[in-house]
Amino acid sequence: MQLIRGMHNIRPEHRACVATIGNFDGVHLGHRTILETLRQQAFELGVRVCVITFEPQPREYFQGDQAPARLSSLREKLTLLEEAGVDQVLCLPFNQRLQNLTPDEFVMKVLVDGLDLRYLIVGDDFRYGLNRQGNFAHLRKMGDQFGFEVCDTRTVSMDMDRISSTRIREQLVDVHLDAAEKLLGRPFTMMGRVIKGQQLGRQLGFPTANIRVCRRTLPIQGVFAVRVWLAGRSHDAVANLGVRPTVNATRAMLEVHLLDYQGDLYGHTLRVEFIKKIRSEKKFESLDALKAAIADDVEAAKSFFHQ
Repeated sequence: MQLIRGMHNIRPEHRACVATIGNFDGVHLGHRTILETLRQQAFELGVRVCVITFEPQPREYFQGDQAPARLSSLREKLTLLEEAGVDQVLCLPFNQRLQNLTPDEFVMKVLVDGLDLRYLIVGDDFRYGLNRQGNFAHLRKMGDQFGFEVCDTRTVSMDMDRISSTRIREQLVDVHLDAAEKLLGRPFTMMGRVIKGQQLGRQLGFPTANIRVCRRTLPIQGVFAVRVWLAGRSHDAVANLGVRPTVNATRAMLEVHLLDYQGDLYGHTLRVEFIKKIRSEKKFESLDALKAAIADDVEAAKSFFHQ
């Protein structure tokens, strides 16, 4: 899959495609239904599948730290989109320049002159362009004029309610990991490269793989039994996701202790699936108290996986 960062990087080989536009946060079952429809259209037309998305996400641009927590970082989203069969992602910087494009300018610059679009799927409530003046009716009018078909997304529901990123966030906040997994079509997952940390876990007898969290706000926090994928093999593990208050850290980190692994993980990319919450993150009075709590967490995770 090819990542196109900005309209100025669109090349001839990226043109002639079918596309959809959105945040695709989490790439959940509803998103994957849209992508499957796109793949069918692309096959019939003999063209590429393209997802148009934004960085930062529009609500992050307007709301900053008050924006909803992301389900997936950009890197995670790109991995999930590639797994869903997407050929290319056009990632547009959401800034004042993009925001000030009129609806006509957006369609011409991005969809017509940029991508030579043949087919587009968007929600019928999709708004775009200066002051959000562009709407589904305008897209259809432009499509008729410039030769691309515009279809609205089919609502995908589960348990009598629409599958959405918002609904998944609500399930994660309430620690309903099983419910979130049903809506995502997979466990809630975070990915990242292992970096060097303070090596405190090693000093306490529980070495951890440290992964920097690329999110303004965490969708969940605490200690979890997790499944870690490394080089195609899964490992049972226990993980802490949060700000590590006992050591007065200020930046969120995902710390993972693999239960059945010996070796150096620095530089490796891990895929961490959250399976069961063990407890909330808390500040301990001493490192000895933290060490005892980690030992209990490890036993709780082992018990969960062995049951």
